[in-house]
Amino acid sequence: MPPDRVDSIQMFHVLIQGGAMTHCPVASRVPAPITAADPREPGGGDDGRSGTAIITRTKTRTKRPSLYRVLLLNDDYTPMEFVVHVVEKFFNKSQEDAYQIMMHVHHNGVGECGVFTYEVAETKVTQVMDFARKHQHPLQCVMEKK
Repeated sequence: MPPDRVDSIQMFHVLIQGGAMTHCPVASRVPAPITAADPREPGGGDDGRSGTAIITRTKTRTKRPSLYRVLLLNDDYTPMEFVVHVVEKFFNKSQEDAYQIMMHVHHNGVGECGVFTYEVAETKVTQVMDFARKHQHPLQCVMEKK
C-alpha cells in the first residue's frame, strides 16, 4: 500500500497506538481508502499536529411518524347500535367504550375513535366507510392530523 493512502482501519490503529503505521493485512482488504498526505514529506500537509487521526461516526436518527386522529361524524340516519358495532369491530373497543364514543358523537357531532399513523388511519377510514356503505348507512369517517 502506498504511503499516501490511509484507510479507516489503519487510521484507527494510529489513533489507538499513537505511532507510525505498519502494514496491516486486514486493512489491505478494506475497499474504501481515505487519502491523506504524509506529514513527514516536504509539502506533505504538515500543519503542526501530531500523526493521529480523528474518526467520526454519524448516527442516523429515525423521525417519529406523524399521528392522525380517526373521527366519526354524526348524522341523523345511522342507528346508534350500528355506530357502536363499527367502533367495536374496527377500533377494538369494548362495548362500554364504544357506547361512550357513540354518545360523544351523538351529542357533539364528532368523536375520536383512535390515533394512528397515516397508513393505519387511512385503512381504518376506508374500512369504516366501506362497511357503512355495504350496510346502506350514511356514516362518515374522516382523519385529521393530530
